[in-house]
Amino acid sequence: QVQLVESGGGLVQAGDSLRLSCVASGGTFSTYAWFRQAPGQEREFVAAIGWSGGSTLYADSVKGRFTISRDNNKRRVYLQMNSLKPEDTAVYFCAAGSLFSMGGRAYDYWGQGTQVTVSS
Repeated sequence: QVQLVESGGGLVQAGDSLRLSCVASGGTFSTYAWFRQAPGQEREFVAAIGWSGGSTLYADSVKGRFTISRDNNKRRVYLQMNSLKPEDTAVYFCAAGSLFSMGGRAYDYWGQGTQVTVSS
């Protein structure tokens, strides 16, 4: 019954901004995270956020450009992506769980992913 659904992906040009959203149903989660996976590459951690929103964690590759936030009343998590680069192109996945971690094993539930494509 637990379900995570991402939205907001699309095709943009380098330097543009995009905001991804993820809505959770069927439960509440102490930690949300975003991961991404490009074709032919391994899944990598992007950002995580704790229950209060005060604890956040970012991959070095996106630090200073991306911001993760959450709205517990709406059971949503967001990823604001600024200054996008072609290397940000990937399928972005929303994940939820009880452990605050950069590792995918820490998360119990995953969304289907939303495609982000950044052109040169």
